[in-house]
Amino acid sequence: MPHEIVLVTGISGSGKSIALHALEDAGFFCVDNLPPELLREFLRLEHERQQRRVAIAVDVRSAGSLPHLLPLIHELRQEGVTVRSIFLDASTDALVRRFSETRRPHPLSQELTPSAPARRRDDEATVSHRALNDAIEMERELLSGLREASTVVDTSQLRPAQLRLWMRDLVQAQARALTLVFESFAFKHGVPLDADFVFDVRVLPNPYYVRELRAQTGRDREVIAYLEAQPEALEMLSQIEAFISRWLPSFENDQRSYLTVAIGCTGGQHRSVYLVETLARRFASRGIALIRHRELDARD
Repeated sequence: MPHEIVLVTGISGSGKSIALHALEDAGFFCVDNLPPELLREFLRLEHERQQRRVAIAVDVRSAGSLPHLLPLIHELRQEGVTVRSIFLDASTDALVRRFSETRRPHPLSQELTPSAPARRRDDEATVSHRALNDAIEMERELLSGLREASTVVDTSQLRPAQLRLWMRDLVQAQARALTLVFESFAFKHGVPLDADFVFDVRVLPNPYYVRELRAQTGRDREVIAYLEAQPEALEMLSQIEAFISRWLPSFENDQRSYLTVAIGCTGGQHRSVYLVETLARRFASRGIALIRHRELDARD
């Protein structure tokens, strides 16, 4: 049986196809929508053929088999197989927009078909929108247990290129060590759904209001020098570092694979970027520290 498999799951419309293609490009043998009851047999056959990295996508299309998936994951891990479960999520607004743009039906939409037809076109659009929202909420409930047992990636604000990059970074990280993910973001675009901890650094002096620094980012020397000259910024940095250091052993003992620390400011360009870069450097000696800049990466 393969020593390691990557399980890709999540909410419909969150980008699982893009993620699976990224893994395929990275050299994984990928299978989409494999029924969970066939997973063990598939892994046995795959082991007999040859040793190669395997990625499997499972979602609500196999709703009837989902209750068997979590116990199976636990069994495989007990047998020494490293199962890395990655759950893609997105805000309901983002999902509704994506389904509307592609005109694809939600996999659970047929189960929520209204009993009485709408009389006017406006009523029809309202009923359709409500049915889509209900289907998304039903899916969230069906997959809630799997989400809890997985590394969550929020794709609400991500372009396809960002998601491909983040997937590559996740699967390249060491499987058995806890990986710290430091993510900068802008509060005006919403808090990341994948965050385990969220720190608000909007109270710190903002380089945006210094004309010479406005077009720069928290990775530029001038912005770094400006923030390191602010006692509040250094104190905030020190306290966040102390908090993570205090609780990191507990998360390691809990056999967590990933811990995502999200740091937000107003625009996601200066303060949050500086803190993420600095914290990632300071924790690099503790293991793997990945860096994500949600807003900056979207510009590149």
